[in-house]
Amino acid sequence: MSEDKMTNQPAPDQPVIHQQVTNHDGYEHEDLSSRGPFYFMAGLALLCLVIYLIVFGMYRLLDRYEAAHQPPVSPMATPEADTRNVTHENAQTFPQPRLEENERTQLRQLIEDQDRKLATYDWVDKNKGTVRIPIDRAMELIVERGLPVRPEGSNAAQTSAPVKKQTPNAPAKKAAASGN
Repeated sequence: MSEDKMTNQPAPDQPVIHQQVTNHDGYEHEDLSSRGPFYFMAGLALLCLVIYLIVFGMYRLLDRYEAAHQPPVSPMATPEADTRNVTHENAQTFPQPRLEENERTQLRQLIEDQDRKLATYDWVDKNKGTVRIPIDRAMELIVERGLPVRPEGSNAAQTSAPVKKQTPNAPAKKAAASGN
């Protein structure tokens, strides 16, 4: 064997040593090209532009088609004012249920009306003699008169009689009798 062949080939028992090629270009040549991501981004922007133009053209085409095929307005129809702007007077002419115009003031007004009804006397049905009394007075009357109950053994057709009010001495007498 010649010397040239022996120096170029490593011996079987020696490790293989690779020589590193050093280029001073600023990057490794084995990496991907830096132009690839730029081409991808440019293609993506171009695709977005094409899709935008297609959609924009479709909407313009559909708008023209709708305007061309719109049925003529009846001569009996009178053009109304802009119905998107609603005043308080106009809102009262709408059928129920109506949308709220100002939520807070309407809720406050509703609560005040309910509180006023709970605190005042008024006729519910004047012909039948049914009245509304303040809730405080109604609670006082229940304490004085008690709740109505049906006597045992009666049917539902009979009227109910009020329960007698217990005297304050009754619990004290029961406690004294039991030995407490």
